[in-house]
Amino acid sequence: MRKIVLDTETTGLDPRLGHRIIEVAAIELDGRKVSGRTFHRYLNPEREIDEGAAAVHGLTLERLQDEAKFSEIAPALLEFLEGAELIIHNAPFDLGFLNTELERIGLPALQNPVIDTLKVAKDLHPGKKNNLNALCDRYQIDNSHRTLHGALLDTELLAEVYLGMTRGQESLLAEIDDERATELGTEGGRVALAVRVLAASADELALHEAQLNDIDKASKGNCLWRQPDALT
Repeated sequence: MRKIVLDTETTGLDPRLGHRIIEVAAIELDGRKVSGRTFHRYLNPEREIDEGAAAVHGLTLERLQDEAKFSEIAPALLEFLEGAELIIHNAPFDLGFLNTELERIGLPALQNPVIDTLKVAKDLHPGKKNNLNALCDRYQIDNSHRTLHGALLDTELLAEVYLGMTRGQESLLAEIDDERATELGTEGGRVALAVRVLAASADELALHEAQLNDIDKASKGNCLWRQPDALT
């Protein structure tokens, strides 16, 4: 399944209070790398932007007056997202805004499967800061150019964070050479070593038999290895 990293910027914190999306960005992952396919739009929210929100992303209504409205970009956005698993940091926030915007223009809510990287990060690093800046520091991702939040920049950083958090989750079979791989099997979703049976040589069998003779003699015929029923 295709994976798409997605982020939005908004006029405020709650779509139920009439706040709107002012920037949406999505970038596609191709396996373990960015594919180069990107969707990015600034939007005219048709309303004022909260002062606190503007301080975070630096966008103003004056800057966005000539941008498209959400209804105008929705078809292209939905086409880009179709059939993809979405990777979002704090997914309820972005999905709440996107689904409210879709409802406003008479379209159904998104049905894509979602990976919430905030939840993943909390599971991996309980009790620690797990915002995007903290995760960039933890996974040694350069975010020095992130002076303000921006949907496109944040998707690029989140893609690197996601790849960092999931590094090592690929099948172990892909990371060993072909000869070694033939000695492995999978059981219950885990990798397990297959048992290799090495037959004893004739000389080894003779030495073993001599050892049993010595034990049998010393124990006056009570060598357990010659009494199979005693070993069950």
